[in-house]
Amino acid sequence: MNSVAAVNLLDFDLDGLTAFCESLGEKRFRAVQLFRWIHQRGQADFAQMSDLAKTLRSKLEGAAEVKAPALLGEHVSADGTVKWLFDVGGGNAVETVFIPEDDRGTLCVSSQAGCAVGCRFCATGHQGFSRNLSTGEIVGQLWFAEHRLREQLQLPAGERAIDNVVMMGMGEPLQNYGALVPALRTMLDDHAYGLSRRRVTVSTSGLTRMIDRLAADCPVALAVSLHAPDNTLRDHLVPLNRKHDLDELLDACTRYLKVAPRDFITFEYCMLDGVNDSDEQAAALVRLVKHRVPCKFNLIPFNPFPASGLKRSPRERVAAFARILQEAGIVTTIRKTRGDDIDAACGQLAGEVQDRTDAARRMAALRRRVPIAVVAEDRA
Repeated sequence: MNSVAAVNLLDFDLDGLTAFCESLGEKRFRAVQLFRWIHQRGQADFAQMSDLAKTLRSKLEGAAEVKAPALLGEHVSADGTVKWLFDVGGGNAVETVFIPEDDRGTLCVSSQAGCAVGCRFCATGHQGFSRNLSTGEIVGQLWFAEHRLREQLQLPAGERAIDNVVMMGMGEPLQNYGALVPALRTMLDDHAYGLSRRRVTVSTSGLTRMIDRLAADCPVALAVSLHAPDNTLRDHLVPLNRKHDLDELLDACTRYLKVAPRDFITFEYCMLDGVNDSDEQAAALVRLVKHRVPCKFNLIPFNPFPASGLKRSPRERVAAFARILQEAGIVTTIRKTRGDDIDAACGQLAGEVQDRTDAARRMAALRRRVPIAVVAEDRA
């Protein structure tokens, strides 16, 4: 007789956990109690959940579990950034990064083992794509990090280590929508982590239809990987642009702002030397977004890796680019590089991916066929 696999309770938001408890003959308030034990207290042992009825604890034993991805490694940067490597099975591992700041603690969470979008400047994309993570694997990164940090930092009861979550790790979150939304709802739930919608950010390369769905289902802060001021260049830096071009993307951003918890969209812009960092391109960005989409720009120093064939823009060039945007009245920040000594900076997350997409060959062929220098010359 085959035994039935235990249900991972990290896969459920509160509504899902309520339905599971009802299937066991239990009422909603029991699901709330259980939800609090799991997420607020970080408890995985049902026997230790002292105010749950013994009958419920008995039902849960063997039928359910609280299981985050297994930890493979932990690395701490000189600047305090922490990177964890988690085993998600099948030879795949994903990375999660904690960034301590004076006013908050930010966790960068992965949504896929690899990424199918294939942006030219992203180490994850060069590894290819294996599979989507489950809700439990997404939430499990926060569950593990929050309670490990509370213990390490010896925080008093009720004080959070993490109050800001960004879905900017490995993967395109909106390509894993079914698992993403319950994970977001758990992050926001006052019976779990109680994060503000303004402090949970989904970063996307520009899946416009899914941006509209997120607006309807679970609006949180939105960041968009822009990286180019025109379709010609963006087609080559962000291949998704060939399906959803800049006009379509900006229209989706405008619609999203009708329900978003913030009154602006954050545009992420990776600064690539001689590719997208000229004064003319900064002026083109101003023309693209000014009077169309309330926004701020986050300029990201490129973190080089051998397969990219790209270089980081000099600091002076990044500053000059930022000034043009700022003088046009657009809020612009330059992201401080954190954790680059442990490969935990933006665009460096790679983990281990059993690629099913032949990404390395495709990326190499693309570089041979359309060198970035040629694109830049054609644009000019």
